[in-house]
Amino acid sequence: MHLPTYSTLISAQDLFTHISDERWVILDCRHDLMDTNAGSQAYAAGHIPQAQFVHLDQSLSAPKVSADGVFRGRHPLPDKQQFIQTLRRLGISNDTQVIAYDAHGGMFAARLWWMLRWVGHAAVAVLDGGLPAWNALSFPVTTDVPPARSGDLKEQASLVAQVDVAAVFANISSAEFTLVDARAADRYRGENETIDPVGGHIPGALNRFFKDNLEADGRFKTADQLHVEWSALLTQPEKTIMQCGSGVTACHNLLALEVAGLKGAALYPGSWSEWCSDSSRPVAR
Repeated sequence: MHLPTYSTLISAQDLFTHISDERWVILDCRHDLMDTNAGSQAYAAGHIPQAQFVHLDQSLSAPKVSADGVFRGRHPLPDKQQFIQTLRRLGISNDTQVIAYDAHGGMFAARLWWMLRWVGHAAVAVLDGGLPAWNALSFPVTTDVPPARSGDLKEQASLVAQVDVAAVFANISSAEFTLVDARAADRYRGENETIDPVGGHIPGALNRFFKDNLEADGRFKTADQLHVEWSALLTQPEKTIMQCGSGVTACHNLLALEVAGLKGAALYPGSWSEWCSDSSRPVAR
């Protein structure tokens, strides 16, 4: 029997029916930007059975400063081959269905979703509603750490697009692409900035807070609703660049676009944290 491939979202009910499927890998992506040990502590206190923990800073990001001494943002993408090695150590092969979850509406799980697509792996989905949706159905949690696994994932053609800081800078003049900032409105306006050293946004960027993709219960809005809301903001997804503070929550907007059937937008991984690190780059408020 050919099982369906989940490539955007999966419900807690559907995940539960596959919880013991050996071809599935479940990854816990919980994190706190202000307390980087919070995710691993939450995992140790209880997680979905069979889930392995992945740390945003250690597994899904490169060092903030490159080998040549340039600050690349708070969560630069890791070397692609190193990332593939990480995925293999998690038991992922080309025929593996990967499920990513967190407890934050997909805020961090969407980053892993995007990165798997970055290396060409389409069978990856985010648990809709995350751990709260799982718990709401009284499904089991455990403190057991699953045994080590190994996979043989091979890189395939990337399913996503990305741009660098030079392209974003050039776009200020050309306005060829629509830039969308996923941060909260106050940070976009340059108010209440507590994470990055400079407040404001990239000139020309529009604002779509990633949490606006969600219902009150933390699940994603319907595909139709997301299509209506996003279509009011942009007309050509393939001419759109998503960014945020450090290239994490921008992936949530990219996932919402994928759910809505609006494909082709690119990620600017360095995002505001990279942009504002050079005082020669303009800032809007």
